[in-house]
Amino acid sequence: MDDSDLLRLETGTTEEAVEATRRFITKNGQSFTFPELSHGDRRRALWTLLFARLRKTEDAECRKNCLACIRMLSREKAELNELVCPEWLDSLLRLAGLVSQEEALTQINKSPTQYEVMVEAQKSLCNLVFNSSVAQALCARNHAVEGLVLRLRTYREPGLPHEVKFFDMKLLFILTALCPRVRPALREEFHGLTYLMETLDLVLKEAAGDGAACADAHPALSDEQVALACEVLKVLFNLTVRAGSRSPLDEEEEAHYLRLVSILHDLLLCEASSRDRLLELHNHIVNLLVTIPGDCYEELTTPVSRGPAQGHPATEFLGRNVEAVVRLLDFLDHRLDLAEQNAKLQHETLSPVLTVLAESARSQRVLRKFLRARVLPPLRDAAQRPEVGPALRNKLCRLLTTPATHVRDLAADLLFVLCKESVWRMVKYTGYGNAAGMFANRGLLMGGSSSRQEEARARYSSDSEDSDTEEYKKLRDQINPVTGCFEAPRPDPTASMTEEQKEYEAMQLVTMMDKLSRDGIVQPCRVGEDGRPEPVEHILQLVEDLPRQQVKPRPDDE
Repeated sequence: MDDSDLLRLETGTTEEAVEATRRFITKNGQSFTFPELSHGDRRRALWTLLFARLRKTEDAECRKNCLACIRMLSREKAELNELVCPEWLDSLLRLAGLVSQEEALTQINKSPTQYEVMVEAQKSLCNLVFNSSVAQALCARNHAVEGLVLRLRTYREPGLPHEVKFFDMKLLFILTALCPRVRPALREEFHGLTYLMETLDLVLKEAAGDGAACADAHPALSDEQVALACEVLKVLFNLTVRAGSRSPLDEEEEAHYLRLVSILHDLLLCEASSRDRLLELHNHIVNLLVTIPGDCYEELTTPVSRGPAQGHPATEFLGRNVEAVVRLLDFLDHRLDLAEQNAKLQHETLSPVLTVLAESARSQRVLRKFLRARVLPPLRDAAQRPEVGPALRNKLCRLLTTPATHVRDLAADLLFVLCKESVWRMVKYTGYGNAAGMFANRGLLMGGSSSRQEEARARYSSDSEDSDTEEYKKLRDQINPVTGCFEAPRPDPTASMTEEQKEYEAMQLVTMMDKLSRDGIVQPCRVGEDGRPEPVEHILQLVEDLPRQQVKPRPDDE
């Protein structure tokens, strides 16, 4: 903005100020830095003039243009902390309609709201709070959060535009993400969880309409409703995430979480205008479920209610409707495909959904049984390695050997819980080679101690879930437990050797392994008393205590 435009902004008429700001907006609509303002005191002068014009004008277009200029300028962090002051933030909050309760009562009969001005002020606040630590600290102390909660309570009013709600939630997300001390006040003092859940309820009711559609059809969310729901879910994530060990829930917290999971169940069943929008919604739902205790996951299923003329729905399992869990499995399948296309995204794409499904299986018996039936169905094709194929079991088995250790451990945890923490059942479905890393980490290379096995049995129901198919039974005795698949008998390579030749080859093998060990290329290990690998000093130690190393499954563990 040149000197003449600065002069028009300072002393010109409203029309001249509108024209000056319009030129700045046209020129800098896509700009994120303003190096020309670094000369002299031009940056502070422009900011000061914009806020001065905002204070003395009532014209909606002039206000909107001034706020658009502020929004663009606040994209750049240069000198932003030095410029931000409480007076300017209060002006933006007032223009955004975010006032304290006392001030709101005095504005009941005020002139009609300028919603375009309000949205521009909200956008400016989002940029300022995101880019300025000073703005963050000020908004943690002023009435910003109170004003946002007060407006949350008015979302049922039909005249409130979607954009206002959307940028309210975006600002609240930024505040709760960057100002941790805001969270307790929002949760406890302003009852934020309740109002945010009511907002999601409102979105669901608006999507359902008047209920004239088929009762079996799921509500279809518009793109605007999906966007608003996602922002609300992000704020709820910030309010429910808890660091460190989980403390027991009191009755009020448990009631909140149960209601929240019930709402998430309904959101999972919604449709959207495109698959991408639906996946975006499911992603935020899964992220939020990570922060919720598994004991509350029972609300992910609902009792099956049907009349005498209705049959069994396809998503019924043990008398429960598990359609929402089917959506989670579909989301997992999609994320597994994405992770295989780009291994660098494994942690980001897979960690939340693997955590949620493992916690579901660990906490809820019906969910574990259903997930077991979908992920680890009875084996039929024993001739194929567990990690080969397009099924969920195959994709999860491939993760057991991924270099991304966190994802590997989560996938192993999910499969192990679905196997009721039985080592031998895990070997059956994944192969010992794929699961060896998890067994080593948990001290289960010897099959697990008897006390550990008893603890596992106490956590899970005693009824058997294994129903081997006829195809599997025919090949069971010929399955290699290391690879987890059938291997046809091979000719003995030493059949034509004399005893002396066999002994010579054996000693050659020992010598080569010893050389690799001494050169530091490999570290021979054996299974220790704690079920974990322990290094040996000499290769011949591997043959000591050999019978103890040969572990066979107990009948009750198969």
